[in-house]
Amino acid sequence: MNVLVRPARPAEIGHLAAVWHDGWHEAHAQIVPAELTQLRTMDSFRIRLLKALSDIRVVGAVDAPVGFCMVKEAELYQLYVSTQSRGSGVAAALIAEGESRLREGGVITAWLACAIGNERAAKFYEKCGWCFVGTMDDQVETSVGKFPLKVWRYEKRLAPHHPSQSETNSRV
Repeated sequence: MNVLVRPARPAEIGHLAAVWHDGWHEAHAQIVPAELTQLRTMDSFRIRLLKALSDIRVVGAVDAPVGFCMVKEAELYQLYVSTQSRGSGVAAALIAEGESRLREGGVITAWLACAIGNERAAKFYEKCGWCFVGTMDDQVETSVGKFPLKVWRYEKRLAPHHPSQSETNSRV
């Protein structure tokens, strides 16, 4: 299946916030502290998306994306897919594209945080070649500042980016 991954558009922020809000609450509301769940409002996701717009890639029709991925430094920072698009190859395309951006940015070992108890996500990451390396204390972003949360840490060694012959020729 060929899935087109593209940069997010500002007009898609509301739609992406709904995908993130729904996915986050489905996966996390029962496994993280209630104080964090209360801070995960639709508006909080909208604000974070606006701040990170240039780092967001999406899949889906223009103005109706069904999933997104964000990278931040060496981290595959966020990955969410709408319920109806799960199992369709969207998440695999997004994670591959995120890994590619990290690799092109010079990252050798990428990492991601997964909420302890989010078994569905953990199985997907492992299927994509990510390795569980232990738990860590993370400082997750919220509307009132950082929130301490113990998470599972996954890492993946990324092969170095080697320019294709056409890329090399275009630089000459």
